[in-house]
Amino acid sequence: MSIVMAPDEITKKYGKMFCKGIYTLVDESNGVATIIEECIAKGPVEWDAVNRRRAGGALTDVRVEGTTLIMDAIIGEREVRFGPASKDVGGQGLRSLRVEGDKVITTWVGLAGASVGIGACMPQGPGTIEAVYPDDVKIGGAHRVEVSVVTPKLVRVIYAVDDTDTKEKGASWVLMLNLARSATVGHYLEHKIVQLNPNVPEKTTNCVAVGVSFAVAEKDVPALTDFVVGFIREHTVSDNTTLAIFQGLRVPEEVREYGLRAKREIFKVEDARKVAERNGVRLVEVTGKRGTIGAVAGIGCFDMGLLAAGLPEDAGE
Repeated sequence: MSIVMAPDEITKKYGKMFCKGIYTLVDESNGVATIIEECIAKGPVEWDAVNRRRAGGALTDVRVEGTTLIMDAIIGEREVRFGPASKDVGGQGLRSLRVEGDKVITTWVGLAGASVGIGACMPQGPGTIEAVYPDDVKIGGAHRVEVSVVTPKLVRVIYAVDDTDTKEKGASWVLMLNLARSATVGHYLEHKIVQLNPNVPEKTTNCVAVGVSFAVAEKDVPALTDFVVGFIREHTVSDNTTLAIFQGLRVPEEVREYGLRAKREIFKVEDARKVAERNGVRLVEVTGKRGTIGAVAGIGCFDMGLLAAGLPEDAGE
């Protein structure tokens, strides 16, 4: 027998905790997911990251960005292994992740003090629909707990744009940040400035593409895209603005390679179009087509961290 509790019921039972939000993004075509957990402080995030990485299970990667914990996972189930440290320091880990319609169910296992994070803190965070506990649940102390957290099924959508400004006015990175904080659909995730080949003759000043990503319910993607296109159309000052759109957690390798090459080489619009067509990248000519070259490169470099912002020589290549 099990107990189902909504976030407000969990808060009432265990007291107000520290999770600021939980978002579960899935990419069913690749069998992977990303869980994003936002906290009010960095200490709990780092501690949870170490414990969850140690436990393995369905998690394939765990990383910390500020006070946010980002966890990559498989869609499926793997045994959690706490190891010898568990008897002294406890542990927590993800045993399974499954998709059921428009919901995602993640099942977590926790030992001792570590059980509080997955048993009381995460389940009461914004984004949780409900949590399922065993009827004899005891959290903290020397207890072991297993809890299933139900969240909405979300997808990641990346929007990358190029050629929104002129030599006299405008800045693409500002436009896209304003777009991200103005969106009323989806949850804004990241903003990336992607440095491209500075020797391109048609550049304004810096020669960059700019991308933003959102976590959004699949049914709301059209509404979010309509907003993004409309916002860019209203605020661009260029006649050559193009938007590239990609949905998923893994940018295709050919698109990534194209993005890296665009830091060194000069491409034609048709080159970018072919790469986009082969890899499921949608193109929208907002005011023109020249921005296609950089927009596709913006998708390609989006997940490259500092490499996205730099040139090959910055990485010592």
